[in-house]
Amino acid sequence: MAEKDLSECRRKYEISRHHAWAGTALLSVLLALRYLVTIIPDGIFILLGSGIILYILAGLAFTFKYGAGLFSRQGAGYRPEESGKEKVMAKAEKGRLKLEKKRVKSEAKAREK
Repeated sequence: MAEKDLSECRRKYEISRHHAWAGTALLSVLLALRYLVTIIPDGIFILLGSGIILYILAGLAFTFKYGAGLFSRQGAGYRPEESGKEKVMAKAEKGRLKLEKKRVKSEAKAREK
């Protein structure tokens, strides 16, 4: 159950982070248009800019909300260094089994000759 909550929190964090970055990209495009196209009235740019800034702030707020939940849940039962150790141990075991298989195969070939 905790793993499902963790994955759901991670998914929401990634989505909100994506929206915050998308908002900054939209704002930069709007500002580039502001200097390239001078025909559009200032009121439209102010209205669009304000909306995009609110969009960015909402994305950042949700990013911090889900990020805090994600990191607090990880701290409760998740240890990244243990996960790394487990990966290294699994890789070493896999290599050991591979070498053992080669040794058995070469012994079998030696017996055939």
